[in-house]
This record gives sequence, structure tokens and C-alpha cells, in this order.
Amino acid sequence: MRFIVKNTTSPGLLDLLAPHSCRGCGRTGNILCNRCKNNIILDHLEHPPKLKLPKSFPPTFIVSDRTGLISTLIQDFKYNSTRALATSFAKILHQILPPLPPSTIIVPLPTVQQHIRARGLDHTYLIAKKLAKLCNYRVEKLLTRANSTVQVGSSRKTRLMQAKSAYTLNPKIKIDPNTTYILFDDVWTTGASMKAAVKKLRQAGAKNIIVALLAFSRLEQK
Repeated sequence: MRFIVKNTTSPGLLDLLAPHSCRGCGRTGNILCNRCKNNIILDHLEHPPKLKLPKSFPPTFIVSDRTGLISTLIQDFKYNSTRALATSFAKILHQILPPLPPSTIIVPLPTVQQHIRARGLDHTYLIAKKLAKLCNYRVEKLLTRANSTVQVGSSRKTRLMQAKSAYTLNPKIKIDPNTTYILFDDVWTTGASMKAAVKKLRQAGAKNIIVALLAFSRLEQK
């Protein structure tokens, strides 16, 4: 059984005690140097990953397949509480997303509470906040978890069943049909969670939805 120890040391103190080295090239200074970050963006532009999606699904923007450096970065961010990567991820997403209206709202898919407690961070919300600051958008927690089921390690069939009842809409926030909503998640595995989230927003009246993802598992598309 794998145990995740919550990191309670402040990020600033950690930087002083152990300066970051780039996860891509090893250069000391930043956890992802500008050269490696730009290489990820260029690779995306030259070889944009594609998902098999129905025509009715919202426009979907994905940084990369979940392989190589991106996979390492996501693993580091989620399981080693490497908070500095939130800014790096946000900058990459900022480059691959199209220009959108200033009233655009970013909606992070909610993380299971036990994961937030174990990891010491809400990874999707943290990236969404950094992205919103770069783009001058807002972040809204429109979706809340209706259950505490954990999908990691579950079969595709189980994930699909769990996702159907995974989310509820925040009753305090009203959906505006004229607003553009960016639904954001880090990884697309089966797509069950994102499909359920899209359905919820559409049922509530959202007409302009965009999906943003850091990575997807190509194995699930075979």
C-alpha cells in the first residue's frame, strides 16, 4: 500500500534549503526551465494530441499525451506537493488555449477531499487559479463532489459508473448561458469525469463550454 505524506514545510523555505532543478534538463534554478517549457509548447503545436470524441463534445485542448516529461511533472505535482509546477502548468495552458472573452470562467473539476488532505493541495484548483490570473478570468467552483469515490486504480467500467453520480452543481452560483466556461482537469483517463461534468453544465444551461487538459492516457483510446 502506498502512503502519501502531507508536506507541511512552506514552499519558500523548501526553495532555500533545496533549490529547484529543472525536471526536464536538470538545470538548477526553476523546476521547469523556460527552454523545456517552450519545448512542451512547441511539441504541442507540431504534434497536437487528439482524442476520439463525439462531434457534440465541446472543443478540447490538451497539452500532451501522458508520457515522458509531462507524466513526470504531473506525478511530481500531485504526489510530491511540488506547488511551483502550478505556475508552469498555467503558463503552458495559457499558450495553447485560444483567446476568449474577459468574462470567461474557469471551472476546475473538484478533487476528492481525502486526496486534498493526503497531498496537502487541491491540484486542479491551484492550477486554475494561476491560469485565471494570467488570463484575467475568474475561477468558480461550480461543481462539487456528490460522493467520495476514488477512481485511481478502478476499472474503466467502474469509472464510468462512478462518474454518472460524481458531481452536483453549486446551488449558490447561477449558470449564465452567455458566459464561456473552461472545464479543467489534469488528466483524461477514461474521460468519464469530464463527460459527466460537461453534461452537468449543459443541463444547467451553459452553452459555451471549452475543455482544457494537461494530458491524456493514449492507452484508454485503443
